[in-house]
Amino acid sequence: MFLIAGSEPLGSAGIQADIKSITACGGYAAGALTCIVDEDTRGVKGIMAIPAEMVESQCRSFLADVGADCIKTGMLYSKDIIHRVAQVIADYHDIPCVVDPVMVSTAGVRLLQEDAIECYKEEVFPEATIITPNRREAEVLLGRPLDKHNMKADMRSLCIKGNALLVKSIGESDGGNAAGSSCEGGVLRDYFYDPSNDRMRIFSKKYITTNNRNGTGDTLASAIATYIARGFKLEDAVAYSEKFIQKAIAAGANYDFGSGFGGTQPFFRDVQRYERETERYKIILPPRRHG
Repeated sequence: MFLIAGSEPLGSAGIQADIKSITACGGYAAGALTCIVDEDTRGVKGIMAIPAEMVESQCRSFLADVGADCIKTGMLYSKDIIHRVAQVIADYHDIPCVVDPVMVSTAGVRLLQEDAIECYKEEVFPEATIITPNRREAEVLLGRPLDKHNMKADMRSLCIKGNALLVKSIGESDGGNAAGSSCEGGVLRDYFYDPSNDRMRIFSKKYITTNNRNGTGDTLASAIATYIARGFKLEDAVAYSEKFIQKAIAAGANYDFGSGFGGTQPFFRDVQRYERETERYKIILPPRRHG
């Protein structure tokens, strides 16, 4: 698995979340950095882009030497970086590619320069196996609100380049989203569409009340990429990843992490084992001597 994404200090989003998700789903994660984000749990404070030629060079160095079973892109930030990454992906078009068009943070902050949107649509999407925007990002790409009464038509509009699509976190009420309170006690729906067979599938999940959902999009997209790399068919890769992210959110809800948006717990399968190990260690550890 090869990642092309940004870095942030919390460990709950960006390439840090990608690496955790890929590892938890049975893959090996390597990657190229695109930018460095300064943020705390309350929001983004600053973004510094890596020079675009360095981003491209990182990608080509790894892919030419090691290769990859799947590529996953996250925060690309600028038009120049997007353009160069698109060229790399095109040169390795035989490798499946999951594109998470990171444009809006969990807190609603724009994470993409304005002139980069068309570059995404015209250069990256044609090379993508699947794109995974959240509701806000899908609406940015469409240039208008989603019509939840005619979702299939909207999804076709986002798949005209041949890519499949997963639109995440559609609430039951208008304006419902993963970060808001309008879904509490309700249901969120992710919409999957595959243009190769004109099939749409809806993944419904109970809304989990927690602020620990930073990086859920990164975690989900990386899980999809890992299952694709492991040989799963696309729809099955999405289905397995949907179960994975729901369990990761549920496990992460049990933690206190800052005063804003914390992360998920992708290693939920191992948590009980770690806790038992810690308890055993406490039992066998000799008491400390004082004085």
